[in-house]
Amino acid sequence: MINDKKVLFSAMQSTGTLTLGNYLGALKNWVNLSDDYECFYSIADMHSITVRQDPATLRKRARALLILYIAAGIDPQKNCLYYQSQVSGHAELAWILNCFTYMGEMSRMTQFKDKSAKHADNINVGLFTYPVLMAADILLYQTDVVPVGIDQMQHLEICRDIAMRFNNVYGDVFTIPEAYIGKAGAKIMSLQDPVKKMSKSDDNPNGSIYLMDDPDTIIRKCKKAVTDSEGCVLYRDEQPGVKNLIDIYRSCNDLTVEQVVKEFDGKGYGDFKMAVGESVVSVLKPLQDRVAELEKDKAYIDGIIKENTEKATYFANKTLRKVQRKVGFPDRIR
Repeated sequence: MINDKKVLFSAMQSTGTLTLGNYLGALKNWVNLSDDYECFYSIADMHSITVRQDPATLRKRARALLILYIAAGIDPQKNCLYYQSQVSGHAELAWILNCFTYMGEMSRMTQFKDKSAKHADNINVGLFTYPVLMAADILLYQTDVVPVGIDQMQHLEICRDIAMRFNNVYGDVFTIPEAYIGKAGAKIMSLQDPVKKMSKSDDNPNGSIYLMDDPDTIIRKCKKAVTDSEGCVLYRDEQPGVKNLIDIYRSCNDLTVEQVVKEFDGKGYGDFKMAVGESVVSVLKPLQDRVAELEKDKAYIDGIIKENTEKATYFANKTLRKVQRKVGFPDRIR
């Protein structure tokens, strides 16, 4: 615990371009968490290379993601925003935790099975041990809470198992993290396949609204969004496309489902889709304008990177040195 606040850790991979779903479901809700938590937000570029990446593109996207964090309103003075690859403790702790993790546990991880199916030509060891690196990310900062979706809950559970196994051998070294239960962000689905989550890696570009899409593109994608033949704006599972558009509209305008349904009672899908598109544009424009400002201020961003990397390294090393001593590694001569 730092400054009497509990520690919160989260990360996003620096692959692809963030979507409206990433913003409304996570990023938007991170902004005020520093009031209650000491927050570490990592750019997970080490996780990104389990799939082959173009080096120049990966570097560009990592910086763009850090800028998006700041543009979204996450204060780099109150929160720690840093590149995972620039804090060596992540890799060092991951190796130690590998030695406390069982093959059977990793074999049961559903995400490994899913990614192996998608990347059959590159089923690498990093993909297999990905959850151990994720455990190191979390445990390195003595994290109390981790915001996780249903798809990441299995990773948090294995993190907890590894931490408890280590603690059972060496004492109370790691804080056992809990899932963060706070204000739930809307789960935004694909505009073209509304039973699937909106994704950075969607093969159909019309399925996702990206945070840097221009207004015309946003309006066009909303107009093309899949709905149904019922012609009424109702929030029910039988109308997944309409339900998804309601979630987008209510999240952009801080409304309840009931308020949205009432507003569009008797109106057609054309009017509704246009209103959704305009709401998304109004939410993303200030973000996009701030990104443009920050991209021009190289010295400021470089300073944030340096300052936050030093902060993350300081806290990471406090845990890492303790762990290294517990397992019997020699003390470092200063």
